[in-house]
Amino acid sequence: MFKRYSQRVISAVLTLAMVLSVTLFAFPVSAAEAPELGPVTSKDVVYQIITDRFYDGDPSNNVPEGFDSTLYDGTGDDLKLYQGGDWAGIIDKIPYLKGMGVTAVWISAPYENRDTEILDYKADGSCDRWTSFHGYHVRNYFATNKHFGTLNEFKELRDALHANGIKLIIDFVTNHTSREMNPTAGNTPEDGKLYEPDRKEDGSFAFDENGEPYDYNGDGLVENLIADPQNDTQGWFHGLGDRGNDSSRFGYRHKDLGSLADFSQENGMVAGYLEDATLFWANMGVNGIRHDATLHLNPAFVKGLKDAVDSNSTVTHFGEFFIGRPDPKYDEYVYFPKQTGVNNLDFEYFRAASTTFGDFSTTMKDFGNMMMYTQDDYEYENQTVTFLDNHDVSRFGYLQRNEKPYNAALATLLTSRGIPNIYYGTEQYIISSDGSDVAGRIFMQTDSEFNTETTAYKLIGKLSELRQTNDAIAYGTTVIRYSDDNVLVFERQFYDDVVLVAVNRQPDQSYTIGEIETNLPAGNYGDYLGGLLYGFDTVVTAGEGINHTSSFTIPGGGVCVWEYKASNPSTPQIGNVMSTMGRAGNQVYIYGDGLDGNVSVKFGDVEAVVESNSANQIVTRVPDGAVPGDNGITVTKDGTESNTSIYKVLAGDQNQIIFHVQADTVMGENIYIVGNIPELGNWDPDKCTEAMLNPNYPEWFLPVSVPAGTTIEFKFIKKDANGTVTWESGENRVITSSPESAGSIDTEVYTWRS
Repeated sequence: MFKRYSQRVISAVLTLAMVLSVTLFAFPVSAAEAPELGPVTSKDVVYQIITDRFYDGDPSNNVPEGFDSTLYDGTGDDLKLYQGGDWAGIIDKIPYLKGMGVTAVWISAPYENRDTEILDYKADGSCDRWTSFHGYHVRNYFATNKHFGTLNEFKELRDALHANGIKLIIDFVTNHTSREMNPTAGNTPEDGKLYEPDRKEDGSFAFDENGEPYDYNGDGLVENLIADPQNDTQGWFHGLGDRGNDSSRFGYRHKDLGSLADFSQENGMVAGYLEDATLFWANMGVNGIRHDATLHLNPAFVKGLKDAVDSNSTVTHFGEFFIGRPDPKYDEYVYFPKQTGVNNLDFEYFRAASTTFGDFSTTMKDFGNMMMYTQDDYEYENQTVTFLDNHDVSRFGYLQRNEKPYNAALATLLTSRGIPNIYYGTEQYIISSDGSDVAGRIFMQTDSEFNTETTAYKLIGKLSELRQTNDAIAYGTTVIRYSDDNVLVFERQFYDDVVLVAVNRQPDQSYTIGEIETNLPAGNYGDYLGGLLYGFDTVVTAGEGINHTSSFTIPGGGVCVWEYKASNPSTPQIGNVMSTMGRAGNQVYIYGDGLDGNVSVKFGDVEAVVESNSANQIVTRVPDGAVPGDNGITVTKDGTESNTSIYKVLAGDQNQIIFHVQADTVMGENIYIVGNIPELGNWDPDKCTEAMLNPNYPEWFLPVSVPAGTTIEFKFIKKDANGTVTWESGENRVITSSPESAGSIDTEVYTWRS
């Protein structure tokens, strides 16, 4: 199976050598001015909008030219069709968003999607008609989705959000195009084609004064077919069919997800094109990118893609590594951010919240346990994006229709570690017609009055304010102070900033809790929520070694939030670093407190240039002399050094080598690659690559992210389930990576040396 793919890629590289210089690198990439608001951080509260499903601010784009008008609904009744939401509608509702305390908005993919009907035939002979309203069926990366607006209107949205202190996150898909075959019609060929605008003589795209593609070459077309899974002569797609029940890593990464034409990201031409497409939108001044279907992406490609973007402008990256709970892919999910620098949508948090606050099938003690083990497992737990629901799962309101536990779940989300994401309409207690993801994708304009008086709306605003003003929420560690089946008391702390939260999920039953240990200083504390969720004041008494609250009775649905904010520290304190991985010259944002004044920054032992700083932020760059690998970032102020945050310095511009080896193993053994560069563990078997893939055992292969134009020494090793390492014999193997920024090298099929 893999040999077929490999031969196609090699053939493509040979036949397209001349095309590469035009297609990949002719499009001029110039970074926009860095957004004044910077990347999305754990100080932010994100609001996720399916653009078509929020608000119709411009009815003139509901049926774009050439679009089948019968595929537009606009009433919210047929959620398979377009409803009319657009960028103008989001602009109209900025006061609503700002009043709720939203500081970042995540919108649907902004580029052109497949715009023809999608037919799903049923066993009874009927047929469902679908559209690509969601944005996950790319057709042309360099043209806007005309249902949402023009490129200039996208910029108007960006500018309007930024002017109101709200950051912009875009959805982005690099895993696939659209459906290449119809599984409900005998897998007959369907679509999956990819287009681009006309190019000028210098290779740049032809855009008019509105930023729209036009017919530059006079052939009557404004776009050109560049890839077709039905006639894939250039190796753009894996072409291995639908994943079906194949649960292997190979199946997830190389086969189609839902029959969507799966990009061959190991092909240097494809990787380069996708990097250019992502850069095109990143350089529009967005603050974050949510990467779709990261579970199905080649991590080596993802690492190189993030590196390409962040070498132009630093934005926040997080992705959809969709897992269940419990899930055999949990370890892979935990490893993905460490491997790529792209953090996760926190599905582990979501699953626990659904069962604890949704259907009550697990206890509050279980939820507290999840908070503790993920704090240990996640490398940057305060940068994972937490949520109660989103566009791919059941509405939380469908699971939990009682507002008391609903509000308790929301309050817990907003005070827990991570970057909280609110799915549009959650603040309005939306109850979908059923538990499907599609039913949850309601048209808010017809399903809601945008009521600013709901308890949830007010709660989000209050706790967004706390997140921004008290570093314990944004940067702090978590300690469980008390837990049982229905009550959880947890404490967040960052240096001397402390927030203590008590939550009762039961709507109608009160519980009396004894004294709770806390690091809150002795004193009287009012409920930060002002009784919004039936909270009350408490008294903290000094104790030996640790303080404690007085005993209290927490009513049904009660949430108490007690906070202490320390005065301005004299010692610099690092809370978060964005991003956490990059190469020399990349811009880095350091967040925390006490960062003003005359400060110096070091990556390891190498001093970096401080471009700007304030009490809560430093902007710097990875210094040229920083040693590749893990570097401790420290800030020194008036002779006092801060805590340390780990930053992974890359050895250079990242591209790919696809390693191959033929090796026999026994049950429980896997093959890995280790070598003389940080990307291969610097000869440390504990820091080597992930296990190689083996769809055609005993042949193994693995795409690995490596620095471009570098001669690398390496060997293959075996590890068993106990971690016992067996090295292959002989001298170190040697290979030189491609000199191209997104290049890819396929090795020969080596033979394991016993």
